[in-house]
Amino acid sequence: MAMFFAILSACLATDFPACGPVMLAGQPFASQEQCEAEAPRIAADWLADHPALVRDGLHCAAPGDLPALPVQQVAEGIHVHLGQTVQFEDSPDGWIANLGFVIGRDSIAVIDAGASRQQAQALLAAIRRISDKPITHLIITHMHPDHALGAAVFAEAGATIVGHARLGQAMQARGPVYVDNLIRLYGPGPMIGTQVVLPDVTVAESLDLDLGGRILTLTAASPAHSDNDLTVLDRATGTLFAGDLVFRELTPIVDGSLPGWLTWMDAAQDAGPIVPGHGPVARNWPEAIGAQQDFLTALDQAVRDALDAGLPMSQAVPAIVQSLQPFAGGWNSFPDSVARDATAAFKELEWE
Repeated sequence: MAMFFAILSACLATDFPACGPVMLAGQPFASQEQCEAEAPRIAADWLADHPALVRDGLHCAAPGDLPALPVQQVAEGIHVHLGQTVQFEDSPDGWIANLGFVIGRDSIAVIDAGASRQQAQALLAAIRRISDKPITHLIITHMHPDHALGAAVFAEAGATIVGHARLGQAMQARGPVYVDNLIRLYGPGPMIGTQVVLPDVTVAESLDLDLGGRILTLTAASPAHSDNDLTVLDRATGTLFAGDLVFRELTPIVDGSLPGWLTWMDAAQDAGPIVPGHGPVARNWPEAIGAQQDFLTALDQAVRDALDAGLPMSQAVPAIVQSLQPFAGGWNSFPDSVARDATAAFKELEWE
């Protein structure tokens, strides 16, 4: 089926010409002519809900003519976009997380939405180049902006937003700060239309989603990488979307509980392939977590050594960082990330 979308050039009313493309995802059209006839109305409706933005241009386009994220099929009906394996500060646009989607008989579920509206639009264009089935669910694996801030695009497209039971609270507390930080990093234009979206459905333990002959099992984790991590298992193929519970190549970031993360890794997953939050897809569990487990175990030991030595945090963090230098060659964005990890882990473990 042919599909066309209205593409609005939207600008900040107070910072013209800070502008960006807005794909009006809520209303696909069957023809170019229908899109052109209806686009002014739906653009006006969208802008009425976004009073900080003004219209600069408007046109219609098919998904094949829009910027689209590159994706690869990792299992039958499962497609993944691999993000840049660096931290935000080392990225030109913040498009650093792995994102994916699963196509069932009846519908599609998207796993993570990217760092901005623009990235989510490029993911939606990639999906629509492959399938025109309805997108019924967007699953957010955790609160961090590289995974969550593109959610509005899929909400507009009709998806139910699903996340961990603690995701909503985390997004309310941190989301506006995340948006402001990324605007400072990349400028207002690339972040046009990006907004915080809260989940419609939350998962305290587990939840099954049926895409039509295809079941996804969502499992909430105890505090580990963050305090709101959620994994997604496709029962048909055994593919596990681990979110940032698994890092490969990019230095792992502790923003939840280091002991909790180590405990989570101790429970081997009978799954594969495994899609990490960052880095290449792994064939199996040992390949997925091996390097991460070694690094986080060493971090845990270095922090405990510093605590046993009675070092204050000002001395402990440099000592911990120094002890972890043998790992530096195996992880991207290492210097800043390891210092952050040392600080977070010290604060947690000194109160054990």
